[in-house]
Amino acid sequence: MSGAGATFDLLVRGGLVVDGTGAPGRVGDVGITGDRIAAVGDLDGARARRVIDATDRLVVPGFVDLHTHLDAQVGWDPLLTSSCWHGVTTVIMGNCGVTFAPVRPDHHDLLAEMMESVEDIPAAAIRDGLPWSWVTYGEYLAALERLPKAVDVGGMVGHCALRTYAMGERAADAEARPTEDELAEMADLVTEAVAAGALGFSTSRTLRHRVPDGRFVPGTFAGTAELLALTAPLGEAGRGMVGCSPRFDGDGPAEPRVAAELTWMRAVARATARPVTFNLSQTPEQGEHYRRAMQLAAEGRDDGLMIRPQTTSKCVGVLYSLANATPFDRHPPWRALQGLPRRQRLAVLADPVRRAELVACAQHEDGSRFFLVDDEPPRFDNPPERSLAALARSAGTSPVEVFVDACLRTGGRALVVWPLLNQDQAAIAEMLTTPGTLLGLADAGAHVGQIIDAGQPTWFLTHWVRGRSLLPLEDAVRRLTADTATFAGLADRGVLAPGFRADLNVVDWDRLALDLPEFVRDLPHGAGRWVQRARGYEVTVVGGQVTFEAGEHTGVFPGRLARPTTGSDRPRP
Repeated sequence: MSGAGATFDLLVRGGLVVDGTGAPGRVGDVGITGDRIAAVGDLDGARARRVIDATDRLVVPGFVDLHTHLDAQVGWDPLLTSSCWHGVTTVIMGNCGVTFAPVRPDHHDLLAEMMESVEDIPAAAIRDGLPWSWVTYGEYLAALERLPKAVDVGGMVGHCALRTYAMGERAADAEARPTEDELAEMADLVTEAVAAGALGFSTSRTLRHRVPDGRFVPGTFAGTAELLALTAPLGEAGRGMVGCSPRFDGDGPAEPRVAAELTWMRAVARATARPVTFNLSQTPEQGEHYRRAMQLAAEGRDDGLMIRPQTTSKCVGVLYSLANATPFDRHPPWRALQGLPRRQRLAVLADPVRRAELVACAQHEDGSRFFLVDDEPPRFDNPPERSLAALARSAGTSPVEVFVDACLRTGGRALVVWPLLNQDQAAIAEMLTTPGTLLGLADAGAHVGQIIDAGQPTWFLTHWVRGRSLLPLEDAVRRLTADTATFAGLADRGVLAPGFRADLNVVDWDRLALDLPEFVRDLPHGAGRWVQRARGYEVTVVGGQVTFEAGEHTGVFPGRLARPTTGSDRPRP
């Protein structure tokens, strides 16, 4: 259906259509029928039940987020905030090996507590916020499909859950190896998961991820034979990706560990002919290991193996504010503020006597590792002159007084960021522009009391594309849409062309911006988390239905389970 006289359910008229393929944007119209794009181009004379005027706006595909940990949140938050506020229309869960299926009925607490330990999602919220009506991964996907959703969701089956199911408590023992029967059981569970619609298999090998008793998560020290056995079902099915949080961390130079990790990835990619992606970020402690990782991945691709590093466009840092934890909470006067409402905390800061006490106890805190974020739109590139120490030197005061003054000036909304990963802006730019690197690692839904990186698409577009011209707009949109969708095996989305899923955003490019993160207590049992909204996403469409207008939910839940599609299923632009 196209051209004059056509009738659509929804018509997005007159925007600059950047279609996700990397092609230059063109002014045109997008006609939608049902949950599919029916026509793109000059549709003058066409009619529709609803017309959206996109004049002087960008029209782009919905963003596909490869790396989220919304596995628990989907049980109580059908909007999937904060991702839904940043143009994301498909989220992929089950990363880093930590998933909630397969699971034995007596292992619910084990998986909930493991997720809390690894991803900082409260176990009590997980236990009470999910229905736990499944055993196999296929049953889990069926339960996800029944939940109301404002975005599409897909997931990978996790190594930690597989090992726990087959091996019980010994799954996390560093020296434990599965028996032949246990390995066969895990492989059968992966086969079942892939047949039911899993988007792949994920594993964690980093030393950062531990279970509550201090052991490393199940699968951290799995050998290549185990990894080959658990990924073989993907090769047999001809679908599914492999995701990994690699063991690049540890004592001594990182380069040998990088080489060792890429060796097993090559073996898996060669044996399965499936795509492999691994988390990659820069840290001063590991030197230039990220360059070596990108080089070895590129050598693998030269050999015909699809191995792609996955990075994030921003620093990953712990957030502090008056509403949650502060950088000075080791001092009793600051710790005494915990539990008070924000307005009462502000009243304490404004009281001259109490302020003097708070300042005196933290007067000698250095502040050089902490960066103030108190403007809108917020900056997360952490320029040296914005550290608490630098601001204190400039003002002739102390870092703690800089923080107190910022809190009073902003009504308690000011933030302090402690960067942990991707501290070097030049390194981020290098990773983003190195061919083969995937955009992901936003960790939406994870580390809820510490970080909020679900706004990565907005930061990427505003900071790196509009602000620094690091990439052309058309390529940047491709990186957020067709590139991630295709890698995940979701060949039916990520492009604005007839036959593709009708997921899109209408964006006011000049107005696009992040809001300051806020700490809210909306998890089950009143647990807290960071959230972050954005401005400039005028309309978001999922499955042909308008889900958000000017950042507000319209009341519809058209989200579906995102299952892998094959190349033959892919619509032809």
